[in-house]
Amino acid sequence: MRAWRLWLGLALALLFSGVHAEPYLAIRTGLKCVACHVNPTGGGLRNAVGNAFAQGAIPANALPEALQGWNGSLLDDRLRLGGDLRTATTRTAVAGQPTSSVGGTEQVRLYADVQLVKDYLGAYLDQQVAPGKSERQEAYVRLSTPGLGWYAKAGQFYLPFGWRLQDSQAFVRQLSGINMTEPDKGLELGHESDEWSVQLVRSGGPGNKGGVSGHQTTAQAIWIQPWGRVGAAAAQVKSSAGDRQAWGLFAGTATGPVAWLAELDLVSDAGYPEGTRRQLATLLEANWLVRQGHNLKLTSEYLDPDRRVAHDNKVRYSLVYEYTPIAFVQLRAGMRKFGGIPQNATDNRRQAFAELHGMF
Repeated sequence: MRAWRLWLGLALALLFSGVHAEPYLAIRTGLKCVACHVNPTGGGLRNAVGNAFAQGAIPANALPEALQGWNGSLLDDRLRLGGDLRTATTRTAVAGQPTSSVGGTEQVRLYADVQLVKDYLGAYLDQQVAPGKSERQEAYVRLSTPGLGWYAKAGQFYLPFGWRLQDSQAFVRQLSGINMTEPDKGLELGHESDEWSVQLVRSGGPGNKGGVSGHQTTAQAIWIQPWGRVGAAAAQVKSSAGDRQAWGLFAGTATGPVAWLAELDLVSDAGYPEGTRRQLATLLEANWLVRQGHNLKLTSEYLDPDRRVAHDNKVRYSLVYEYTPIAFVQLRAGMRKFGGIPQNATDNRRQAFAELHGMF
C-alpha cells in the first residue's frame, strides 16, 4: 500500500505541479517567495512548506486520504520532483471579423531539484516538453548559506524584475521583456532577511541572441513589512541592436479579504531612427478571497508604447475567476477587454477563456 501511494503521488506531481507563482498569495499571507519555493525569487518547484500550504490553505477541499502528505520529496529530501500542465481554450472577438477560437495544451513542464550538498549546494532543472520540441527553461546550480541569508545562482534562470506574474502577457511583463517565458544565462547574487529581499544579476540579456550581442545588469530590492511590501527594480541592457534602460516600482498590500498588487515600469530604448523611445506600463490588480478555494481577480492595465506620440496608448481589463477544488488542480475562467486607437480593430478586441492549470 505504501508503494502504491508513492507512485500515485509521483504521477500526480509530474502531471499537476504548477510552475508559476502567484504573488498575491504572498501578499495575502505575508510570506516571502523563498518561504514556499525552491527558487529564492519565487516560481517553479515548491519546497516542503510550499507543498503543505498548497494542500492545506489554498484548495476548497482536502485531497483524498491516499494522496495526503505527498510533497514531491524523495531520498530524504535530497531529490524533489515536479511538473506543470496547462491547457486552455480562448475565444477572440474582433469587430468586423469572424470570431476565432484556439485551444489545446499550452505547456507541459518537468522539473527537479537535487541537493548535492544538503542545504548548501543544489542543482535545479525546468524542462518544457510540450507543445513542440523539448526546450530547457531553467538550469542552474545554487549555493546557499543557511542562517546568513546569502545565495548565488549560476546558469540559466528567470530574471528578477517586478511582480512574477503567471500572466506573461501582462503589459508590465511584455514591456520589460522580463517574464517567465524568457530565461537568461548569467550569475545572480541575492540576500534574504526578515525585511529585505535583494538580487543583483549579470547576464547576457534575454534579447541578445541570434546574432545580437551584449549583456544585461539587473538589480531588485524589496522591503517587506507586516502591512505588505514595496519594491524597486532596474535593468541596464547593452546591445548591438540598441541599448535599453528599464525601471520598475511595485507594491502590494491586503485590505481584509482583498490582496492588492500595483506596478509601474518605465523603459527607454535607444537605436531608433527618430531617437530614444520612452515607454510606460502600469498594472493594478485586486484579488478577492471569496472563500477558501475561490479567488476573483480584477486587473486594470495601461501601456504607452511611445511617450512622444499622443493617443497611441493601450488598455486591458480582466475579470478572472479561479477555483481550486483540491491541491494540484485549478480551474480558471475569465474575460478580457482590450482598448486602443479606434482605427485598429485588433487593439479593441474581446477575449474569453477557460483554463485547466495544475498548481503544486
